[in-house]
Amino acid sequence: MLGSLPSFARLEAELSKLPGVGNKTAARLAFHLLRAPRQDVEALASALLEMKSKVRFCQQCFHISEQELCEICSNDGREAQKLCIVEEPQDLLAIERSRSFLGLYHVLHGALSPLDGIGPDDLKIPQLLQRLEQGQVDEVILATNFTVEGEATALYLAKILKEKGLRVSRLAHGIPTGSDLEYIDSGTVQQAVDGRREL
Repeated sequence: MLGSLPSFARLEAELSKLPGVGNKTAARLAFHLLRAPRQDVEALASALLEMKSKVRFCQQCFHISEQELCEICSNDGREAQKLCIVEEPQDLLAIERSRSFLGLYHVLHGALSPLDGIGPDDLKIPQLLQRLEQGQVDEVILATNFTVEGEATALYLAKILKEKGLRVSRLAHGIPTGSDLEYIDSGTVQQAVDGRREL
């Protein structure tokens, strides 16, 4: 029956492309939007278009921003000698929510995964190494996720960074193995940052 409603089917198809949204959830969301007041749907559509036109990645750390530099990189009150490396912008936000780190960040936009064909040049690792050449940073905190890929990325970076004479530490294992930082509560993230260990 819904096959005769191409506009509804198109919405379902687009929603099902979102991460974690299967066909049933897409249908549920589509029905919700169908029942929602027109102004709510227009506000959602407007927010999506505005985000797509305004939000980009910071030229220095690759976090999300509406300017060339994000709010963190442009904040002179941050500790520029400390650099925390995370996989994704969501991980950065998780650490910021814990209020346990006052330095700067570098977002890799993924983790090393040879089986998936993801190597160092597919991440923001060359930009990281170029950034470190400026000589401001003396401590690097590896805050990649505690997954196989995250651990491999941390070990790879630790080897390179130690050769450059930098102090390298890793978040403490208060965070469960196999978990993503964005889903961890702020208190646990703070403990992990405070209890980081040198590699």
